[in-house]
Amino acid sequence: MRAIGVTEYGGPEALHEIDLPAEPLGAGQVRVRVRAAAVNPTDTYVVNGARNKTGVPRETADVPGMDVAGELLEIGPEVATDLAVGDAVMGVVVPRDQHGAYREDVVLPAGSVTRAPAGASHAEAATLPMNGLTAIRALDQLALAPGETIAVTGAAGTLGGYVVALAKRAGLVVVADAADKDVELVRSFGADHVVPRGDDVAERVREVFPDGVDGLVDGAVQDEKVLPAVKDGGGVATVRFWKGDGNDRLRFHPVVVAEVAERHDWLEQLRELAEAGVLELRVADVVPAERANEAHERLAAGGVRGRLVLDLG
Repeated sequence: MRAIGVTEYGGPEALHEIDLPAEPLGAGQVRVRVRAAAVNPTDTYVVNGARNKTGVPRETADVPGMDVAGELLEIGPEVATDLAVGDAVMGVVVPRDQHGAYREDVVLPAGSVTRAPAGASHAEAATLPMNGLTAIRALDQLALAPGETIAVTGAAGTLGGYVVALAKRAGLVVVADAADKDVELVRSFGADHVVPRGDDVAERVREVFPDGVDGLVDGAVQDEKVLPAVKDGGGVATVRFWKGDGNDRLRFHPVVVAEVAERHDWLEQLRELAEAGVLELRVADVVPAERANEAHERLAAGGVRGRLVLDLG
């Protein structure tokens, strides 16, 4: 089975095609023929070795990727599902060693797979699971009430865009950051207030809400720079495991997607919201899987709006 992975850690150039045996199918699992896999910033931590403290790829290779879309190939025993073999599906993958999304065939817990949004291409469906679950989890942990205020950094990105849309749907008042070229895009997601993107986002947010906001989702990973935007006792959802480094003025909620990777009910909610047009599935470009290194180079260069997606045939 063809996969894309690394046998030595490094930059985008370390990615190359490898041949892996198909994974066995166990109880409670399904097999998906992967047609598309989204390229996310978190994938770079598999490529450069940051997720593996030994410094050496394990066994044959390490395979990145957390989002897949394709067709259901096989349903294992002890799986209760209304899906059938051949259905268009999407799923979230928790990478471990060779088990990542950049592969033609992947075995996943049944709870990590759901029907793809009606009318969506494989590439479009692949942009939704991981970032969508991250957005739902962040808002779930912040537990803000309708009418309360939330700030979103990185709002023009895939995660940020989903957070803005879901926060508005939950009745929150949203202030989000954007570069000049992205202001109208971020407004289209539903942001009530848009402030300039930059190191002074906290100051800009305070100009809109002098007392600070009730919660913050830091999709841009600004860490301590953006904390002054949040009022005392407010909540901060982070996406790179950061816990505030001893800050006891605020409540910190590191969002770990692996903890909710089998929330089938949330995946179903994401599908329904995409079908209803609440969540926009944005594909920046579709790249052949054998050119995954080029996709990672473009990701590293920045400025990509929507997700780059690998075509696995």
